[in-house]
Amino acid sequence: MGKPVDTPPSSGDIEPIDLKAALEERYLAYALSTIMGRALPDVRDGLKPVHRRIVHAMRVLKLDPGQGYKKCARIVGDVMGKFHPHGDASIYDALVRLAQDFSIRYPLIDGQGNFGNVDGDSAAAMRYTEARMTDVATLILRGIDENAVDFRPTYNEEDQEPVVLPGAFPNLLTNGSSGIAVGMATSIPPHNAAEICDAALKLIEQPDADVDTLLKFVQGPDFPTGGIVVDGRETIREAYATGRGSFRVRARWEREEQGRGGYVVVVTEIPYQVQKSRLIEKIADLLTAKRLPLLADIRDESAEDVRIVLEPKARTVDPVLLMESLFRLTDLESRIPLNMNVLSGGKVPRVLSLREVLVEWLAHQREVLVRRSQYRLDQIERRLEILGGYIIAFLNLDEVIRIIREEDEPKAVLMATFQLSDVQAEAILNMRLRSLRKLEEFELKREFDSLSEERDAKQALLGSTELQWSTVAGEVREVREAFSKKTKLGKRRTTFADAPEHSSDDIAVALIEKEPVTIVLSQKGFLRAMRGHLTDLSGLTFREGDGLKLAFPALTTDKLVFLSTNGRAFTLGADKLPGGRGHGDPIRLAIELEDDQDIAMGFVPDPAAKRLVASSDGNGFIVSEGELLSSTRKGKQILNVAGAVRLLRAERINGGDAVAAVGDNRKMLVFPLAQVPEMVRGKGVRLQRFKDGGLLDIKVFKLAEGLTWTDPAGRVFMRSDAELMEWRGDRAQAGRLVPKGFPKSGRFG
Repeated sequence: MGKPVDTPPSSGDIEPIDLKAALEERYLAYALSTIMGRALPDVRDGLKPVHRRIVHAMRVLKLDPGQGYKKCARIVGDVMGKFHPHGDASIYDALVRLAQDFSIRYPLIDGQGNFGNVDGDSAAAMRYTEARMTDVATLILRGIDENAVDFRPTYNEEDQEPVVLPGAFPNLLTNGSSGIAVGMATSIPPHNAAEICDAALKLIEQPDADVDTLLKFVQGPDFPTGGIVVDGRETIREAYATGRGSFRVRARWEREEQGRGGYVVVVTEIPYQVQKSRLIEKIADLLTAKRLPLLADIRDESAEDVRIVLEPKARTVDPVLLMESLFRLTDLESRIPLNMNVLSGGKVPRVLSLREVLVEWLAHQREVLVRRSQYRLDQIERRLEILGGYIIAFLNLDEVIRIIREEDEPKAVLMATFQLSDVQAEAILNMRLRSLRKLEEFELKREFDSLSEERDAKQALLGSTELQWSTVAGEVREVREAFSKKTKLGKRRTTFADAPEHSSDDIAVALIEKEPVTIVLSQKGFLRAMRGHLTDLSGLTFREGDGLKLAFPALTTDKLVFLSTNGRAFTLGADKLPGGRGHGDPIRLAIELEDDQDIAMGFVPDPAAKRLVASSDGNGFIVSEGELLSSTRKGKQILNVAGAVRLLRAERINGGDAVAAVGDNRKMLVFPLAQVPEMVRGKGVRLQRFKDGGLLDIKVFKLAEGLTWTDPAGRVFMRSDAELMEWRGDRAQAGRLVPKGFPKSGRFG
């Protein structure tokens, strides 16, 4: 028996912990830190901690809109050293974004220098760029010196930072936000400030207003880069009602005439957060790969504004179809998500609707108003107390001077003589001599009366909810006027439209290079598309023991229909077939064809054309070629057959009015085509009656032009209408033996 292993002596510094519990506790702490302190914005001021700290640090540095600029390195240094203990790169990136007018709808920072561009080029280093606040930032900070919000100690407890900013500007919705936390994310597109203010005013006026009422004011997102939203009103309503959804945004374009009937398409606005250089690069790659057959060339002629020039392949190209093909394959159409997951009350992450976001912002504005009013009221009370003392001192100036000159404890004597408070006595004692000449009773009383009036107004405001909401509404109106749609910054940039109605087939065809091909199917089922329309098929090569089954001309933009012997129709795109370098791929890889079945025939369907389909037992009907198209690998059942019966022919009706049918018994029947019904699917009706055997061949022809057939030697025979009299009858009759000279194979050729 081995010696037992000694367990290490327990130390006072080591505490055993269950690994699962430790991991859960630490990961939860990390998750909460990410959610609360990094990724999600506060619904009240619409800012994440890093943005809030940047704006606050700039306030401390007195970088107001009217002041001079300071180096961004100085700002980043202050933010990092005092408030935000993270990397300088992340702070500078956040600062740069707040200054980019193509990233943020209403910039909070006025940048001087290279702050990047819509091409995706990054900003210059922070030592080269300078910044100061914009009017939007000062609105968000308004009242911060008046106890409008709570402050907390910074990370090292050397300073104080605001928990949230007063946020007089509706920043969350107007500038949007995006972030990825642990287990949750947020994505809020920018909106128009005037519209958000109008909706907020409606909510103050009518607190029970629903989303539909608010959406009369808020049309939808308003991106700094413009563009066109092509979603329906119902989709937009659903997104704002639930707080989750997305918006399809398309580039704005216009047709520019070039003379001689030619034109180019000019793109003037691209979707939000799409890098122009990468967009053009992607289109150029698709052009090289021949994925954009309607486009000839692309040029970037942008200067200050976006100007992307698209040249069509030909003047006959429909510009709408050209743009639809680009929207489908490139970022000229982008989907912007909406996920209003924010910190409700600054504490709880929740997905809020448009109404809930506005309610919380307005509640915060009211709280800020109350706190600012109380702060001002306290200041007034203190000043009135001092003014009261000054008035008493002015009225008894000689006695006050005597007490100060002669008494050992002038403060106590002043308080006792004139019933002054400690604050009043201290203010009189601290008064400078030069102030005595200005201490005129009229001035003091005027200030006293003015402050008394303001005190009464503030007390009335604090005592009335109605007055508070009225004041908040007035402040919101001021913001609306400052950023109205009549101003350059406030003018709506994104518009709304319905997407042009083009069928998917039209767009799919527009994405394919149109080239002539010959479709070749071998007897063993190998399918390929040879380039060009081949007239001589004798040069085709096949695998050993294989040969040609069928071949027909087509274009790469065509849909192909193949009919199987069990009466199913399968659809394949000509552009999807392998080229002619090899022997092709098995057709069974592209369609689900049963093992005991084979392909009977293939062709390019014409939706306007019709075919007479017939089974080997002599039944059939007329079907439109458009009905043969299917969208699945399983195809579409057209002719119902059972047992050994199979689909024999699908003869195209090219204006014919009669049908000639030949059976295994070499009997032929000619009857009017009108006697055959048109169906979508089924067994059909009896075409010719047989005692034994079945149908061998059919032909649709014009009776007035006569019936023709070709013998094995290639000679053509013809029987006129009059010569066919003895074979003419009605559908489902047996017919008579074939005419003299009819091929022994029993087929029309």
